[in-house]
Amino acid sequence: MSPTELLAIGMVAAFFILLIIGIPVGIAIAASGFIFGYIGFGPALFNLLPARIYGVVTNYTFMAIPLFVFMGVMLEKSRLAEELIDIIGHMFGRVAGGMGVAIILVGVLLGAATGIVGATIVTLGLLTLPTLLRRGYPKTIATGMICASGTLGQIIPPSLVLILLAEILGESVGTMFAAAMVPGLTLSAVYIVAILGLAAWKPDLMPPIPQSERDAMSTGTLIKKIILVVGPPIGLVIAVLGSIIGGVAAPTEAASMGAVGALLIVALSGRLSYDLLKTVARSTLLISSMVFFILICAQVFGLAFRGLGGEHLVERMFEWVPGGVNGALLFMLLLIFVLGFFLEWIEITYIALPLFLPFFMAEGVDLVWLGVLICLNLQTSFLTPPFGWALFFLKGVAPPGVSTLDIYKGAIPFIGLQAIALLLVFLFPGLALWLPEAIGW
Repeated sequence: MSPTELLAIGMVAAFFILLIIGIPVGIAIAASGFIFGYIGFGPALFNLLPARIYGVVTNYTFMAIPLFVFMGVMLEKSRLAEELIDIIGHMFGRVAGGMGVAIILVGVLLGAATGIVGATIVTLGLLTLPTLLRRGYPKTIATGMICASGTLGQIIPPSLVLILLAEILGESVGTMFAAAMVPGLTLSAVYIVAILGLAAWKPDLMPPIPQSERDAMSTGTLIKKIILVVGPPIGLVIAVLGSIIGGVAAPTEAASMGAVGALLIVALSGRLSYDLLKTVARSTLLISSMVFFILICAQVFGLAFRGLGGEHLVERMFEWVPGGVNGALLFMLLLIFVLGFFLEWIEITYIALPLFLPFFMAEGVDLVWLGVLICLNLQTSFLTPPFGWALFFLKGVAPPGVSTLDIYKGAIPFIGLQAIALLLVFLFPGLALWLPEAIGW
């Protein structure tokens, strides 16, 4: 092993140490890259850095990020979730486990409409957790459903994860959105089947909504609310995703249409105000700035790692793994899963993935399929203790009687269900590749 490769290993170790002691992610990435790259090659190594940073800030596709964030925050701040939960809850209320199914379906809709994990989980936690506990749902089942539902926005398009993966993999955003659609719905179906199966086995665990509550809303009123409340956001999502996947509009153009559409939906509902617009603009700025800051800092790390020969080190590491390409792929997915216990998805995406990608490209692995597998795997990072953000978000709004241990226990079965969905896509690549091929991507 050469001295520069030892420096590459030291740089990765230093990055993790800086994270552990509490240094912000972007600064930890840039500092470790600058220091070890300078030790290895001096300032000459970073001559390409201005061009790489310029490439990030002028990337046309990345313009879709703040627009999709604005669309999501606008729909979230307009309290769309509250009405969706009420309506979909009444639709499935007569079935044992129906509230659980409603929570998953709301997660699908909010994931497609907003894609903001924290907002979805906080809203679902505030509105449904006390009700679920009052109706006799065990704490672990109730918290697990809410956490799992809130993370669906990371695999169901439009997703920031998919946009960044498309850039790293060199694939179009439309292709990644089309590829993730069926696996995202498959994961949702796995959740629903598991909930209904448990409810059929032990109905007392997840009782239906009492008849008195169901009678409070007539069938006519329910249908009217479905049309007026559920219809507009679904129509907006179909228009945005359909224009991207169908090749009618570029992701940035479709994202701008989504942002304007969200603004119109909120305005027509009579909820648009100056204070709301100011709050949405501020949240959009903060989220987008965080993403772009990490993207820029990751360029330093990536440039230093490649300059220090880290790619060759990774190639040799995969040669030690038995099982050929499939063995290497399973090893990478396992490593990303373990990293998810400690790191956020954006750190894993821009630090770990570029290290492994050259090997799989050389082996001829389908990058679209690989991207969907990685996206499904990254989703587990929101649920895995001790640093799963979904767990933290829910704990922040949970009633006093719900402990952190209850939330951890509730998340574990859904991590297993995510593994089942990941295994299905691994064994049947057509789940990810069918739709892009069908529409000619």
